[in-house]
Amino acid sequence: MSVIDMGGQVREGEELDVRAVGNWLVENGCEIEGPVEVTQYSGGASNWTYRLKYLNDDLILRRPPKGTKAKSAHDMAREFQVQNYLAEFYPVVPEMVALCQDESVIGCDFYVMKRIEGIIPRAKLPPELKFGEAEVRELCINVLDKLIELHQIPYEGTKLEKIGKGDGYCRRQVEGWDSRYEKAHTMNVPSFKFVRHWLLDNIPEDSKTCVIHNDWRFDNIILDPNNPTQVIGVLDWEMATLGDPLMDLGSALAYWVEDTDNQIFKSTRRQPTHLKGMFSRKEVVEYYLKKTGLQTDNWTFYEVFGIFRLAVIAQQIYYRYYHKQTTNPAFKDFWIVIHALHIRALKLIGLHKLEANELAQKYIAKFKELMPK
Repeated sequence: MSVIDMGGQVREGEELDVRAVGNWLVENGCEIEGPVEVTQYSGGASNWTYRLKYLNDDLILRRPPKGTKAKSAHDMAREFQVQNYLAEFYPVVPEMVALCQDESVIGCDFYVMKRIEGIIPRAKLPPELKFGEAEVRELCINVLDKLIELHQIPYEGTKLEKIGKGDGYCRRQVEGWDSRYEKAHTMNVPSFKFVRHWLLDNIPEDSKTCVIHNDWRFDNIILDPNNPTQVIGVLDWEMATLGDPLMDLGSALAYWVEDTDNQIFKSTRRQPTHLKGMFSRKEVVEYYLKKTGLQTDNWTFYEVFGIFRLAVIAQQIYYRYYHKQTTNPAFKDFWIVIHALHIRALKLIGLHKLEANELAQKYIAKFKELMPK
């Protein structure tokens, strides 16, 4: 079995018009030779990603999902341009090929880039890697160092100044995600009222402004198949902008599931952060602050914000399922995860611990009922 990430069968209802795409590629100067083999990468919670394997070229196509709630969150032109701007500063971004903004081709904007062949570390590392604790620790450090490297890019005076507003990022983010949650709310999820008010009341001044990825996870990383602790690619730049690096770190830690976390979070784990050798969330923060020299006396804000932001993202996805805009069964129980995120946020704030624990037991019990036997 190959450890290289190849993609899998295209999901039902998410088929790609490869003939139309192929004709468009030729019209835009791509000298492709058919036939083409099409696979789709796992996930699909955000933009849909396909591999187009031609006889003479290996390409990746990114497009937004059908029935999206917030089109601004799936801006193909922006994601394409951000990576173009980053290319000279950050060599692990994929090489862009072409952008299509003619919806008559496949019904939406999309872009095509070169495929980087490597290993994408998902929920479980391939057993063929035979990683011990030392290799896991090295992988963890290298992934964090690549995030730190991104945050050090000298963007001022370059085209990267165009990708975000910069100063005031923390406040804009809290207010923006607050509004998005309100718009995507469904009757079976919490209001997050207390958490939302707490965030608005505790917004810090920006620690600094830099290029941030805004969706930093192991499954957005590509590893060198010949040296699999080394990062050779970073994917999924749709939310990259100029902002506070501690917000980027807090958002990343919302996905960082540890071995001691409860069953709901363990079930949603999509990266190998539970393995022996991985930093704990606390160790990640300590490592980052020590290496960058940044300081904060309000870390709880960044961590709670990351959790709330993840809840909004999950709710925007669940909103599509709830309103039958997608039938992907992976989204069916997102509402339970959103409750669990709400509980975690409350406990981090340090209030209502008893109530939060009681809620946790309630939703863990409900989750067990819904798990397949």
